[in-house]
Amino acid sequence: MMKTGDFFQLCIAGTHSGVGKTTLTLGVLASLKRRGYVVQPFKCGPDYIDPGHHTRVSGRQSRNLDTWMMGRSAVRESYARACRGVDGAVVEGVMGLFDGASSTTLAGSSAEVAKILDLPVILVVNARSMARSLAALVQGFATFEPGVRIAGVIANQVGSEKHARILEEALASSNLPPLLGALPKNDSWLIPERHLGLVTGFEHGEAVSWYERLADAVDEHLEMEKLVASCRSPRPSWQNREKRSPSPSVRVAIARDAAFHFYYQDNLEQLEAAGIELVPFSPLRDSSLPEKISGIYLGGGFPEMFARELEANYPLKADIAAFADREGCIYAECGGFMYLCRTLVDRDGRRREMCGVIPAETVMESRLHRLGYVEARTVSPGLFGPAGTMFRGHEFHWSSTNLDVSRQPAVEINKPGLNAKQLEGFRLKNVWGTYVHAHFASNPDIPANWVAFLSSLS
Repeated sequence: MMKTGDFFQLCIAGTHSGVGKTTLTLGVLASLKRRGYVVQPFKCGPDYIDPGHHTRVSGRQSRNLDTWMMGRSAVRESYARACRGVDGAVVEGVMGLFDGASSTTLAGSSAEVAKILDLPVILVVNARSMARSLAALVQGFATFEPGVRIAGVIANQVGSEKHARILEEALASSNLPPLLGALPKNDSWLIPERHLGLVTGFEHGEAVSWYERLADAVDEHLEMEKLVASCRSPRPSWQNREKRSPSPSVRVAIARDAAFHFYYQDNLEQLEAAGIELVPFSPLRDSSLPEKISGIYLGGGFPEMFARELEANYPLKADIAAFADREGCIYAECGGFMYLCRTLVDRDGRRREMCGVIPAETVMESRLHRLGYVEARTVSPGLFGPAGTMFRGHEFHWSSTNLDVSRQPAVEINKPGLNAKQLEGFRLKNVWGTYVHAHFASNPDIPANWVAFLSSLS
């Protein structure tokens, strides 16, 4: 459907969390695909679950845009590179439009991403029991930060067609961005949630039919062609500075299944560009590791939701433990870290045997244990490079691990604005386990350091 010079882009942002950004984003993506558009999805912030749904509904790998972890230039580069050859781009915001890593600046917010990429913002508002006050709310958002442009408004939780007309008139009479749609309350549009957020696209058995229902809702209640027309923009320019990827020199087994699938796409592509062949395997289904590997990458996910199946896969657990004993290199983040431990206690108090590589027990708690951005510094030399190698990342977990503090930690972390350093994670031989989800764009030397270290073990 793409025409020369024809491109649209938009950021679907909310006044606050819980207004329906994800539901609307998925409905818009499904509707645009139904109309024949090829659309590249993105997610502001460090989220993994929403991009998984984006990918499944659009057929294109969604990417994270996070200025705090990646830096502005890397965000621009990732965005422009992914927008090649598509009709448009849809960026889902995070939290409220102006919420991020700072209470006084745009740092890490959807507004910062929209501003640096010049994205028209479609503001989602929960308009339940609201009339002309919608105009005051939208005016505040529209004028709060120069350079952040509200192109239109979508009202959610609208009571009736009459209610929608009142909201439309309120915006028009104040010369504010137009109402592009009004959605009534409908519980069938909701997706189940749990402790880390929405149930993932991997697990939602009725995901495809759900996406279709969302597309039907968007087609009925939103002016889609008007929305697209209001968001026409020049295609982002991209200068190909990428070096030709070397032939893969090392093979790394990467866990990819319903239990482990939290990875930043840019991280994976940077590893491949550095010369690493990523070989998928499933801790849930496979009885052995892939052959001729130099390392294992265990990303985050939901091992606690699949603890029984993971426990029962004794052959693979033994293979991973033997690989570690041979001083094979393993890097494990969050859920992968939990999987490497001796045992995992789920939310019902059941204790499950995991890989036993790390002599510790992980316990699921009834409340969020840690959430937020972190700056990390490696404590010892190894996979990430020399001791003191810095990178940025994010933590989000409901579990705690009773690591012996006398053991070698993996990193020293510092939370922005707190200046309170803390040792975190676990290092044993060539095994690194940590709760930090690292973003390699924060330190472009990391992929090459991985290759150099893994090659030294061969």
